[in-house]
Parts: sequence; C-alpha cells; structure tokens
Amino acid sequence: MILYNTLGQKKMEFVPHEGNKVNMYTCGPTVYHYAHIGNLRTYIMEDVLEKYLRYSGYDVKRVMNITDVGHLTSDADTGDDKMVEGAKREHKTVMEIAKFYTDAFFEDCKKLNIKTPDVVEPATNCIDDFIAMVQKLVDDGYAYVAGGNVYFDTSKLDNYYVFGNMNADDLEVGVREDVDSDENKRTKTDFVLWFTKSKFEDQALKWDSPWGVGYPGWHIECSSISIKHLGEYLDIHCGGVDNAFPHHTNEIAQSEAFLGHKWCNYWFHVLHLNDARGKMSKSKGEFLTVSLLEEKGYNPLVYRMFCLQSHYRKPLTFSFESLDNTVKAYDKLTKRIASLKNDGEVDTAKAEELDKKFREAMDNDLNTSLGLTAVYDVLKADTNDATKRYIIEKFDTVLGLGLTSIQEEKQDDIGAEIEALIAQRQEARAAKDWATADKIRDELLARKIKLIDTPDGVKWEYTE
Repeated sequence: MILYNTLGQKKMEFVPHEGNKVNMYTCGPTVYHYAHIGNLRTYIMEDVLEKYLRYSGYDVKRVMNITDVGHLTSDADTGDDKMVEGAKREHKTVMEIAKFYTDAFFEDCKKLNIKTPDVVEPATNCIDDFIAMVQKLVDDGYAYVAGGNVYFDTSKLDNYYVFGNMNADDLEVGVREDVDSDENKRTKTDFVLWFTKSKFEDQALKWDSPWGVGYPGWHIECSSISIKHLGEYLDIHCGGVDNAFPHHTNEIAQSEAFLGHKWCNYWFHVLHLNDARGKMSKSKGEFLTVSLLEEKGYNPLVYRMFCLQSHYRKPLTFSFESLDNTVKAYDKLTKRIASLKNDGEVDTAKAEELDKKFREAMDNDLNTSLGLTAVYDVLKADTNDATKRYIIEKFDTVLGLGLTSIQEEKQDDIGAEIEALIAQRQEARAAKDWATADKIRDELLARKIKLIDTPDGVKWEYTE
C-alpha cells in the first residue's frame, strides 16, 4: 500500500512499526457547534482509510480525542476558548454544550456510515496525564514558565517546521504580524502547554497544577491521549490539512521531546471542502450540516459518495448542482445492484480477479474514485449475479455507501410490485387485451425495467 506522507511530502510504501499492527490516531472535533460537511469530509476519508487497512489484513487500533477544553478561537494562543464561546452563545454550561454536540457529531457519523473509533477520549478525562507530560517537558528543559503560563521552547529543536514547504497561508497561522504578540514567549513559534488564571480569570473549566489553577493548551491533548492509548510509536496520524500547522507541527515537537525518539511515521492530511465563498467555515454564518442536507431531501450517503468521487488530496468544491448529479449516479448504481439476483454459486476465481482491481486502486494512495470505478467494472463483468453481489458487498465494507443494503428494504416491495404488473400483463395478453399489455410494458420501460421472455417465463432487469 502506497500513501502520500505529508512528513516528507511524497508517496511512500506503508510499513507499520510492528508487524501488521497499526496504531492510528485522528484529531477529533471541538464540540462547541455542529460539524459542517467540510469537517465531515475529513472524517469520511479517515474512515475509508481505517476500513481499507482492515480490509488489507491489518490489525488496526484507532484512537480519537474529543476537544472539550483548551481550543482557543485563534491558533495563536489568543481569544476565548471555543467551548466557552459556545456556552455563552447558547446560555448553557460548557459540559452541557460538550455533551450535546458530541452526541450530534456521532449521530452525523452514523448517518454517514463512519465507524466509531476503538477509543474516544474527551480531553477533560485526561487532565492528570496532560500535567504529567508538561511537567516532564519542563524538567527536561523543553518548556519554561512565564507570566504564569507554561510554554514549549521551539528553539530547542533542530527542525521545527517538520512538514517543510507547505502552503504559505498554513505556515503563517499564529505567527503572522497582525496577531498580537505574547510578550511571555521567548520565540514567536513557542506555544502554550498550560494556561493559568493569570491569563483568563473567567475560564469555565480550571484545574490545580504545579503552575497554578488553569487548563491545558489545545496541542498537548492529542499527544498525551495518543501516547496514553497507543504507546510510544504511532503509525498514522490523520486530520484536515489546516491542522498540519500549527497543531500537528506542535504535536510532533512536544511528543518527540517527551519521548526522546521519532513518534509518528505517516501523516495523512485531507484537503479542504470549498464552496462558492472558499473554504467552508463555521465563522461565515450559516453553514451546511448533515441535518440541513436531510432537510433538503438528500440521503447523507449521497454526500459520502460525492466525497469519494474525488481524491482526498485535492480540494473539493461543493455545490447543490454537483450533489444533484451524485444523487442521480447513486440512485442508478444502487438500483442496478438491487436488480442482481442473490442466487447461484460465487465464482471465486472471478471474484479474486475483480478484487485485485479494487486493491490496485485503493493501494495507490487511497484512490477512492478508481475504487468506485471498480464497482462499475463488477457490474459489467462477465460473471453471474451471485459473484457480483458478493464482491460489491465486500468492496462496500470499505466504501461504506450502503450499495446493497440501501435497496434491500425496498427491493422486496419493488420486486413484488413488478412481478404483479408482469402477471397483469400476462393476463391481458391471454385475454388478447393488447392495449393493457402494451401500457404495462411501457410503464415498466419508463421505469427502466426491461422484460425478457425465457422458457421459464418472463424475467425482468434494470436497463441503462
């Protein structure tokens, strides 16, 4: 399997640190508001990656955090905590906000067939772990106390900008000149590991620490939670490309300083979903959510297919016109699959041949677009329906589009309806009522259902 590794900026063969065991970490949501569909593109692609690793025989353990404290409205360690901002907006407590939007996030994930990670850990569960990690960084000379806060000292590193020449806009976040400078920092790129009451008196969630009553910085969460559940060596770290700097850069800095060795070998970043205004963001007023798509009549799995039609390393532009085109493609595809008869023996040799094409696509940097093409190739293959259904069901354990299950609830009713119409047509023909017989035939053709006369009676199938 070949994956593009942002750490090195090239495609690399994926080789886990230990045999076929894969330690996988994904940055979870900051649960102060609903996730918009731009956020969810990242989670969809991470889900496909995890499922394909399992499909390929790897033993995957995936961990995700829930940020319910510490994520400020600016990545420059300034502004309000996003959780506090959400609580003020809705006149609730921070923990009420966290519970509501955590539940909403996982409900969206369920609708999109996104598997829940093996471990989901809220930041507020791990305060003692954060404090212990910060204390070691202080003791080892990688962090310092100033103005009541604890900062990571990036000057101690040989190479802070580990992701190299990334997008200039990404690299400028948090260190640009128009951001008010923090005079406590020794270097612009230093970042906060622990805030105390000396900076935010009205912070809702605070804990005792060796440096005073306060709360953790955002970046320390992911490093500590990953090490807690996955150990000292991480195989794949995932997230949106906007997290590469400074969040993931800071994770690497503090994790490797803490551990004393390289921490994570592969970094998997998903590019932005854009709309007519540019990158989707909660700060632009009304934003698109899964619930809003449902209100407009869209099946959430259509949005998942929309994402899979594009490569995860390319920006994807959303429009309802594009989504409408995906609706047509999805409905047509699932209807064709629904018409496959679930009988006969599976041709294992043919199934392996078709599976090879799917693996070739997905092994090439998770090319989901060609993975979908492999599904269409199955439908056109010279083999029986049982083999086609078997291999499509197998592919769909990765793609997660409900390709066989989405129509199964309706299939029996639809099939019974069609069989009843065919029986009515046969009765009309027997009675030489050609007008009724032709009317039924035309009705079925309008529904793209073709009738086929066979020695065993009239059969039907969907047409193109």
